[in-house]
Amino acid sequence: MLGQIIAIARNTFLESVRQPIFFVLVIAGWILQIFNTLLSSYSMGYTDTAEVSGDDKLLLDIGLATVFVLATLLAAFIATAVLSREIENKTALTVISKPVGRPRFVFGKYLGVVGAVLVATTIMLVFFHFAMRHGVMTTARDRPDGPVILFSLLIIGLSVGIGIWGNFFYGWVFSSTSIFVMLPASLIGWLAILILDKEWQLQPLSADFKPQIMIASACVLLAMTVLCAVAVTASTRLGQVMTIVVCAGAFMMGLLSNHIVGRHAFQNSPIGVVASAEVERDLDGDFLDGADTWRIRLLQDPVVNLAPGRSIYYGPTPNGIGLRVPAHEPFEGDPTDLGAARDPEGPKALIIHSIDIEANELVLLNVGGIQVSRPPREGDSLFLRPTRINPAAWAAWGVVPNLQFFWLVDAVTQNHPIPPRYLGLVGIYTLVHITGLLALAVILFQKREVG
Repeated sequence: MLGQIIAIARNTFLESVRQPIFFVLVIAGWILQIFNTLLSSYSMGYTDTAEVSGDDKLLLDIGLATVFVLATLLAAFIATAVLSREIENKTALTVISKPVGRPRFVFGKYLGVVGAVLVATTIMLVFFHFAMRHGVMTTARDRPDGPVILFSLLIIGLSVGIGIWGNFFYGWVFSSTSIFVMLPASLIGWLAILILDKEWQLQPLSADFKPQIMIASACVLLAMTVLCAVAVTASTRLGQVMTIVVCAGAFMMGLLSNHIVGRHAFQNSPIGVVASAEVERDLDGDFLDGADTWRIRLLQDPVVNLAPGRSIYYGPTPNGIGLRVPAHEPFEGDPTDLGAARDPEGPKALIIHSIDIEANELVLLNVGGIQVSRPPREGDSLFLRPTRINPAAWAAWGVVPNLQFFWLVDAVTQNHPIPPRYLGLVGIYTLVHITGLLALAVILFQKREVG
């Protein structure tokens, strides 16, 4: 069974990279990165962050978006070329009648498509990193980056040259030959510009290596595996035009799902954001014992009037997902009675103990030892009630692949560090969606007439 899947995936991969559109879109990615570097100089940005600053912020945004869009188009074109076209031409019947099970056929096709798309996306991401290393020439005194220009031209020239030579003398397919040369050549060229500065002097690899941008690039690669699954699923029933429409729709809906659906899935309204949090009375610092108190300062005045004794909730997101305080009944006792707050048999709640309006500070009191998952932190959002879930909106939000989880440009430009473990979480999310989409593809293909 595994041998059949590998054989189908290999043939699909080779067929995909031989498509003329494959080479065209990869070259388009290189050309567009050149234009991105030139056009980003009009953003008039001067603020600095850890990895990008000034006009390079816009270059990061449109450069990575260029890769995202081109790779999505490529996934749609390839999926229709290797699946829906085979079904329409009746060539899929010769494979399925071997016998090869339809689930294995679909899975093998997906592996071939995703392998080819990841090759193209990797090459385009290398060109994107070339552009980021070159940077935007904001002023007249800025000089072009010689190593970037030389190595990018060498990569394209070598790949196209070997492709033409192999096609003329040996009959090799030009597009696939060029791509197979371009992939290792681009990676070697990228390493070369990392060890050479703009003045052709040796430098440490870490000098121009940007880990946060690398994580953002890796998430784009993960996003493409999901979009390839969407393309293969659509191709089991639709032709080329409609598959491209479905992929474009999934792309746009994935980027807008937070606004269209997600904001209705969790219903809560923040009243403020924590600027700082510190212990006031808490021996072990875990905020789990009755009568423990923490002092928090808000970034700005709360949007509602607050009073001692009112229940309070906090969490890391402004929409109320993942509140760190369990739901509890409104507190009806005396907020200044610390003796009653220590009673483990009494009501359990997290309340406002006192308010300093001038300093914009609140003192939070744990009543009865309510089990919060952690103390408040800087950046937490405050709420007056637990978050309610809209089941229909929540289900729709979960079904649609949320591409905002893969789009980390805002985090990079706003200097919010992306922990490496985020890649693991996104990887799990990716695997779940791929499994669901391929299961749907098998169901759709199971009754499809192929003969």
